[in-house]
Amino acid sequence: MQWIRALGVISVVGLALPIQSGAQQWLMKDTVEKTNKSIFRALEDWPPPNDYRTGGGKPGHRYWQQRVDYVIRTALDTVDHVVSGSERITYHNNSPDPLSFVWVQLDQNVDNDSTSRSRQAAAALPEQISPGARRFLGLERFDGGYQITRVQLVDPKTGAKTTAKYLINATVMKVQLGRAVPSGGTAVFEIDWKFRVPDIGSTNNRGGREKVRDGWLYEMAQWFPRLAVYDDVNGWQTDQFMGQGEFYLEFGNYDVSITVPADHIVEASGLLQNPLQVLTATQRARLAEAYRSETPVFIVRPEEVMTPGSRPTTRGTLTWRFKADNVRDFAWASSKTFVWDAAGFKYRPTQTPIAIHSLYPRDAMPLWDKVSTKAAIQTMKSYGRHAFEYPYPKAANIHGPIFGMEYPMVAFCGARPAPDGSYTPALERALISVTIHEVGHNWFPMIVASDERKWTWMDEGINSFLQYYAERDWDTAYPSRRGPAKNIVPYMRDQDQVPLMTESDIIHKDFGNNGYAKPAAGLVMLREQVLGTERFDEAFREYSQAWMFKKPQPVDFFRAMEEGAGEQLNWFWRGWFYTTHANDQAIVRVAAQAADSLTGSTERGKFYYRAQLDNKGGLVMPIDLEITYEDGTKGRVKIPADAWRLNEKRYIYGFFTNQAVVRIVVDPDEVFADIDRSNNTWVRENKPIP
Repeated sequence: MQWIRALGVISVVGLALPIQSGAQQWLMKDTVEKTNKSIFRALEDWPPPNDYRTGGGKPGHRYWQQRVDYVIRTALDTVDHVVSGSERITYHNNSPDPLSFVWVQLDQNVDNDSTSRSRQAAAALPEQISPGARRFLGLERFDGGYQITRVQLVDPKTGAKTTAKYLINATVMKVQLGRAVPSGGTAVFEIDWKFRVPDIGSTNNRGGREKVRDGWLYEMAQWFPRLAVYDDVNGWQTDQFMGQGEFYLEFGNYDVSITVPADHIVEASGLLQNPLQVLTATQRARLAEAYRSETPVFIVRPEEVMTPGSRPTTRGTLTWRFKADNVRDFAWASSKTFVWDAAGFKYRPTQTPIAIHSLYPRDAMPLWDKVSTKAAIQTMKSYGRHAFEYPYPKAANIHGPIFGMEYPMVAFCGARPAPDGSYTPALERALISVTIHEVGHNWFPMIVASDERKWTWMDEGINSFLQYYAERDWDTAYPSRRGPAKNIVPYMRDQDQVPLMTESDIIHKDFGNNGYAKPAAGLVMLREQVLGTERFDEAFREYSQAWMFKKPQPVDFFRAMEEGAGEQLNWFWRGWFYTTHANDQAIVRVAAQAADSLTGSTERGKFYYRAQLDNKGGLVMPIDLEITYEDGTKGRVKIPADAWRLNEKRYIYGFFTNQAVVRIVVDPDEVFADIDRSNNTWVRENKPIP
């Protein structure tokens, strides 16, 4: 027997009844009732642990992952809007397998009419399109993609170059290495390429260009051929880039030189290597001042934009060189229109400051200068507390045509005031939220590097979960869209949703709720209602830190949370992640009797009540009851999900009390996403207790 004590002012002792009579009631039973269909049973989809991934959700003693280093030289042509480049790739084969070829991602080909799978398979347009949607639907077709002009193998010893055989399959390219690279060996090859920069109407590509008041602004993402991942789970991960499933990449070091018009300001992943060549003495002095506090300092003031004194030279081009170590991607932005502010953030007084930058056109003022850098600093604080301290030396937030995208040390965000500079509180919150979200992606998936091509919830959902707490740190009354359970109720009522454990590119609708909001709400529920904050937080930090700069799979997260919290959670993962069942706990009957008729005394209370709860939605969840007594006082009873172990369809809760009960409410705080609150309340009829 299990005893549960109420939390209210009236002492109520609840008694979980003995094993209830009747056959076992499983929600998902088979037709012959001969196999175990309990929601609490082990999950069959979980692969067995091995030397690479442990049963406790951590990297195993033989865990390995590949490493790829890049040296890239690229240039931006602002007349024809073309980016061209040459890259040398050094591929380190840390796997136990010899590799005779590699696969390379060509994400720009998602905008190529002749090869793009997403375009070839696109459905018809709706009969009516709102003016706001037309901007993003790419109605004026942009035909882009890579022009690959050279692929050569490089002999690591002699430097001799030979032409490589390669085969392009839409958004991936297979490069034959000539000879197999053994375990522990390296391969070196070079690729030359160019592409037209997508315009703002391109729906699938995450980079683009936009003409603002002062000129063109460029944000470069998925801009160079990048190595696909070879891992212990997939072998080569060669899923096509369809636009919805995002990225899965190897870690490595980057040395990138970016040549742009001399009047441009460039920001990018990594640290600037040649400030003497590309910044003025005044700008360098302002940066040194900015890093000394969390108060933003203008590096390029609004009135200085496009003035001769704001650049070392205004003629020809300048080359900006950046180095980024141990990152899985690289992005950059360039424009002559940038206002630039910066600040410094430290976790401890003795720490070297983390450089926080915001770059935006004057069109984005006065909102961006007020909010952007401060929101990025809030992200450092909140995410650092929940997961791990930010390990990179800088973070930059850049305003342009992309409303929200993330790359190592770089975020692209939107939210722009009206032309007269006015903005609503809602727009200000939009900028705060998107900044926290995109800067927060540095943790998930830029450092805890899950496979976004397959599992949206592992980066977007976990990140949205942490965003919710960062927003609460910003303002305890912040009206967060994602996180609170009651906000996900409309989606949970949808009969046409798919489970969270559905690969990204086959989520057929409501991608935001599926990939972002539902996993965030589930994790808030798990933290605040199921495990409690202390156990959840400790397990989550252990998972996050164990997988820093590594590649977890969904089962690694599930196992790590169970291991760290000391809780078997099969019922939660199965219900919230593997099915589309909803929570609908109905209180269908409450019966009372005099306690002495049951026990022969009133020592434990004058009355004994039985409250019948039916599971009508199919999702197992804990039970939270608010009990109101005859004198108006209230008590609270919290019952774990284990109540449903012996009967997943019905649970009868029994308790003694000295006062008559007049009202019982199920899930009074709306923390379990109950989809039908019409059956959550029982009110006493004026009948005497037998």
